[in-house]
Amino acid sequence: MSSAPAYPGIRVSGCWTLGAEGSNAESLDRLLPPVGAGRSPRKRTTSQCKSEPPLLRTSKRTIYTAGRPPWYNEHGTQSKEAFAIGLGGGSASGKTTVARMIIEALDVPWVVLLSMDSFYKVLTRQQQEQAAHNNFNFDHPDAFDFDLIISTLKKLKQGKSVKVPIYDFTTHSRKKDWKTLYGANVIIFEGIMAFADKTLLELLDMKIFVDTDSDIRLVRRLRRDISERGRDIEGVIKQYNKFVKPAFDQYIQPTMRVADIVVPRGSGNTVAIDLIVQHVHSQLEERKLRWDLAALASAHQCHPLPRTLSVLKSTPQVRGMHTIIRDRETSRDEFIFYSKRLMRLLIEHALSFLPFQDCVVQTPQGQDYSGKCYAGKQITGVSILRAGETMEPALRAVCKDVRIGTILIQTNQLTGEPELHYLRLPKDISDDHVILMDCTVSTGAAAMMAVRVLLDHDVPEDKIFLLSLLMAEMGVHSVAYAFPRVRIITTAVDKRVNDLFRIIPGIGNFGDRYFGTDAVPDGSDEEEGGSAG
Repeated sequence: MSSAPAYPGIRVSGCWTLGAEGSNAESLDRLLPPVGAGRSPRKRTTSQCKSEPPLLRTSKRTIYTAGRPPWYNEHGTQSKEAFAIGLGGGSASGKTTVARMIIEALDVPWVVLLSMDSFYKVLTRQQQEQAAHNNFNFDHPDAFDFDLIISTLKKLKQGKSVKVPIYDFTTHSRKKDWKTLYGANVIIFEGIMAFADKTLLELLDMKIFVDTDSDIRLVRRLRRDISERGRDIEGVIKQYNKFVKPAFDQYIQPTMRVADIVVPRGSGNTVAIDLIVQHVHSQLEERKLRWDLAALASAHQCHPLPRTLSVLKSTPQVRGMHTIIRDRETSRDEFIFYSKRLMRLLIEHALSFLPFQDCVVQTPQGQDYSGKCYAGKQITGVSILRAGETMEPALRAVCKDVRIGTILIQTNQLTGEPELHYLRLPKDISDDHVILMDCTVSTGAAAMMAVRVLLDHDVPEDKIFLLSLLMAEMGVHSVAYAFPRVRIITTAVDKRVNDLFRIIPGIGNFGDRYFGTDAVPDGSDEEEGGSAG
C-alpha cells in the first residue's frame, strides 16, 4: 500500500488527522459489507457527473485539468509515479470544492481531476427499465465499475493516457465518445465511494474524507435539486430521508476510518486544507521529475550511431543545399526554398522504409506488371510545433489524403522541464504508421516526449518514424536508447552541442529563420526554445 502521512492523534482546527495506525484498510473486504441490503431500491441521488473543463483559471495561473504526460528520464521511463489524492464523503459534502481549493493552493500547472460519477456500470435492459421508473439503486457500491476505475487510476499514475467514459444520467448509459486524460504530477480522485474498494485504496497516496454536517448537505441538495432538477421541496426531503441519509450511514460514513485526514466543515476548514497542501508539496518535492541534460550528454559518448538511424546520402546536391541554409547571410526566401527542397527529399527517403508487398497490375497494353504496394493501413503525420509544421506540405505533396496531427511541447523556464501544452491527434491512429516531424533535434527532449505521447495512444514503437532536417549525435543517441525500435531519419547529423545544448555548427533557430520572427539573442535552435529539445 502507498505510504500514508503519519499524523496520529493531531487535532488541527477541528481536523483529526489519522496516521497509518488509524487506517484499517486491511480489514476491509473488496467492498464494505452492505448493511440493510433489503431496503427498497431508490431514485439516484448522487451528484451529477461533472464534465470538467480542460483548464481551471485561478488568481495565480491557469491549471490544465486534462493533465499531461509527466517528464521521463534518459531511458524514456517515468522516474516516480504521480501523487494520488482520494477525496471521499457524502453527496453534497463539498468534495469538488475542496479539490479545487487544494489545486489552487498547490499552484502546480498540471493536474488530473477524476470523478467517480464517470464510472457507473453499463445497465442491462432490465436495469434500464428500473432506472426509468426510479427503482434502480445508483448509490450502492455495485453500481460502480471498480475494475475500470482501478485500471484507469493505475495508468494515470504511470503517466499513461486513459479514456474515461462520459455517463449520461438522462438515458442512464455511457455516451459513445469517451474523453482522454493524461497523467500528471497530481491526481485527485473524488466520489462518494472513493474508499469502498481495498485495491483502490492501495493506489491512493493520501485519503481525505470531507465531513460536512447532514443539515448543510440537505440544504445544498434542496438548492440544487429545486433549481437544477425542477423538484419540489417535499419530494427532495422525502428522497433524502428515505434514500440519501441511509446510504450515507450504510456505505459512506464507515469509510471514514480508512482516511488519513478528516476535514470537518469541508471548504470552510482552511487550516486543514493548508495542512494537506503542505504535505503534498513535500511529496512533490521528493518526486520531482527533472530532465538531467548532463547525464544525457555523457551517457552515450563515444558510442557508434544506432542502426535505427538513416541519414540521407550526402550527395553534392544535398550538401550544397545544407551550405545555403546554414549560411547566416542567406535570405529568408532562399532559406525557405532550399529547406522545402530538403524536406521533400527527406520525406521521399523516409517512405522507402514503409512496409511494401508484392502486387500485380495490368498496364494499358493489357500486360501484367509485378510491382509493390503499401502494406500498411494508413499513414499519419504528426508535427512538433512550431518548426515541425513546416514539413507538413512536403508530406502532403507525396502522401495523398494523409492525416495530420500536431503536438506543442515547451520548456518551463522556471523548472527546465518540457511540458505538453497542446495535442491534436487524428482518431484511431494505433494501427497507422506515424511520421513524427521536427526540423531540428539536439538533446532529443521534445522528440522523446512526443514519442511517449504516441505510445500512450497505442501507436506501436516500430511504427513511429522520427524525421528531422538536422540532428545532433546526442539527440540521436537519446531517442534511440529510450526507444530502440523507433526509426530515426535525417538529412545530416552534427557531432557536437555547446554548453547551452545548441547544435554545433548547427542551423540557428529554424523557426525564426523560416517564419521571419525575431531571433533569440543566443541564436538557439528552435527545439530548444519552443519545443524543449
